[in-house]
Amino acid sequence: MGEPVTLTNKTDLTTCLPFERPVFELERKLEELQALSDSASMNLNGELRPLLEKRDKMLVEIVGRLGPWERVQIARHPRRPQFRDYAMGDQGRPGMLDEWIELRGDRLFGDDKAISTGFARLGRHRFLLIGHRKGRDTKEKLACNFGCAHPEGYRKALQKMKLADRFGLPIVTLINTPGAYPGIGAEERGQAWAIAENILEMSALRVPTLCIVIGEGGSGGALGIGVGDRVLMLEHSYYSVISPEGCAAILWKSGEKAPEAARALRLTSEDLLRLKVVDEVVPEPLGGAHRDAATMVGTLKAAVVRHLDELTAMDADERLSLRYAKLRAFGNGLPPLDPPPEVPAPKAEKGDRKAEKAEKPSDRGDRPAK
Repeated sequence: MGEPVTLTNKTDLTTCLPFERPVFELERKLEELQALSDSASMNLNGELRPLLEKRDKMLVEIVGRLGPWERVQIARHPRRPQFRDYAMGDQGRPGMLDEWIELRGDRLFGDDKAISTGFARLGRHRFLLIGHRKGRDTKEKLACNFGCAHPEGYRKALQKMKLADRFGLPIVTLINTPGAYPGIGAEERGQAWAIAENILEMSALRVPTLCIVIGEGGSGGALGIGVGDRVLMLEHSYYSVISPEGCAAILWKSGEKAPEAARALRLTSEDLLRLKVVDEVVPEPLGGAHRDAATMVGTLKAAVVRHLDELTAMDADERLSLRYAKLRAFGNGLPPLDPPPEVPAPKAEKGDRKAEKAEKPSDRGDRPAK
């Protein structure tokens, strides 16, 4: 009879990305065969196995063709594991922590639910865990402001980091944000100052710091908890100074050019590893972390333990020296990059004098200096 074949790594129509549609259609057939096998007590392993192999082969081909924009879509997938999945577990799946005690508030304004902080234990390691929270359902997303933190969130994180530094506890951060909240209230309460202060203070912490981009790594919102001895990225996450849509709106005045902007921004894990912005790329299950959250949690858990073992074995002065050298080396000694895609200038419409004037080459550079 053979061992039963179980259908795992399934997707669904409501969250299916456009390039995942062929896989979804095949998995729907697999589900029908599995249901028939269960209801009729029939062994259909012979029919299921070739289809499963075809599904996996199809996924390999799709992943091999993924461009930067498709990776951004995977990083934003609604079923992608979030902070809670990795920390405490969710939807019946265990997290990677053995113990978790949440710490709230910034002692100045309030508690920002977009950033979660707390003491954690993973095996023999005790550390401070900080992470962005996006939320799953509408109520939770609104409470977490869709992962866009306010100044009080970054002040809360810094306050807890100083507490960890005092007690000699390592710090682990899980980054997943479109960016810091740019609202009027946030700016009035010192958003830019809070992020800049976090970057400064994190660079001087004497305890080991490990930062991991698990989804979106959006601009200063990510950097506010992203300075560390080691910076890791999940395979299909992204890390960028601006979102592709924001970049496209500035360069082309249209969000439809987001795929071109994503290519120009060099925001993928492979590009950033080559540019030495990150230290390691953590592999994801075939097709992305959203297809097998339990495996992704286990993979990240192993990576966290390995890096904490290495970092805690170092002397504090040695760690600080290496961290300083790493930060100072950004942008130096890099191999030549492939030319980015050309950015065509916006065409001027008839009667648009300002645009026509902007398209005309200036002759100021040809004039001799006085």
